[in-house]
Amino acid sequence: MAVPTITPEQRAAALERAVEARRARADYKARIKRGEVDFATVLSSDDPIVSRMRVYELLTSLPKIGTVKAKKLMDDCRIVENRRVGGLGDHRKKALMAAYDEVCA
Repeated sequence: MAVPTITPEQRAAALERAVEARRARADYKARIKRGEVDFATVLSSDDPIVSRMRVYELLTSLPKIGTVKAKKLMDDCRIVENRRVGGLGDHRKKALMAAYDEVCA
């Protein structure tokens, strides 16, 4: 299957949408870092910004969670490194929430 050719205008529009999506994710992660949004709310959210965020990025944006704790939480819950929040099932979300509560308690 051949790769479709796109016009320079279509390419520029796609790049602009990608930049906007990155900005929205960065803004959401900053709100999480400041404590404006709690972890349970994020996990239960149907927001497309959240669902496209990687679990590792979400965990490292939480207060008191760095790279080591994020890796440990993901290993304990058997979540692969490149999993997105939208790809988590209810069982994994509950396990992740319980593990987070245990680490931060």
